[in-house]
Amino acid sequence: MFTEIDGLKINYRDEGQGDLLILLHGWGSNVDLFDGVFKFASKKYHVVGMDMPGFGKSDEPTEPWEVSDFVEFVIKFVKQLFPEEKEIMFLGHSMGGRVIIKMLGTKTEDELGFKVPRAILTDSAGIKPIPSGKQSSKTKRYKFYKGVLTKTGIAKAFPGTIEALQKKFGSADYAAASPIMRASLVKVVNEDLAPYMPKLTMPVLLIWGDQDTATPLSDGQQMEKLMPDAGLAVIPGAGHYSFLDNQYMYNKILGSFLHIEM
Repeated sequence: MFTEIDGLKINYRDEGQGDLLILLHGWGSNVDLFDGVFKFASKKYHVVGMDMPGFGKSDEPTEPWEVSDFVEFVIKFVKQLFPEEKEIMFLGHSMGGRVIIKMLGTKTEDELGFKVPRAILTDSAGIKPIPSGKQSSKTKRYKFYKGVLTKTGIAKAFPGTIEALQKKFGSADYAAASPIMRASLVKVVNEDLAPYMPKLTMPVLLIWGDQDTATPLSDGQQMEKLMPDAGLAVIPGAGHYSFLDNQYMYNKILGSFLHIEM
């Protein structure tokens, strides 16, 4: 299905009946990776998920976005498609979790227009990572070479050199993204959302893979301490995509929280 939000064509899935559960995917991902969650949760709930702007089949923003822009987009999506809903649950993976944290940590119930009785954060982003020695060295080398290219005039004579340098020293997500989404990624990952976490006072289920290297288990443990009514469930052997790495265990944990029978 498609809808239009602020001139952007947005792809989304809408399945099942019952209380509304909205799924927000991670960076570089798309709504179809939640296929197993859709099939399981839609047995009891009305499950909706969209390709966020710049991902999957949805249009890309016309300028770089930060976390707050994604928050405003989600609110507009809800108000346009489900204006009568008074209670909505959210499940977010990685960046999707980041958006949920910022939304619930900065918006009142009146501002949202609905209540969020429960939230599920899966291998969620939001804790600003501390660069390792290797990462710090990589950043220093990037800045050095960028300085050389700029001072010598090479960057001006050959505009593509800086972009090539960014791809070489950036992450896989950064290298794969368009210029607008690369700028968005920088804005998104550099925001520390820990100060907002104590404001998530509703029950929050944290589901984590203990082998997650993108958002390590220590992030989930810190979130559990910062959120007043959070509980952390760990899936042994699973990585950053715990809902794909061990779908049975993931659904079992999710089902316990949302009262869905296996």
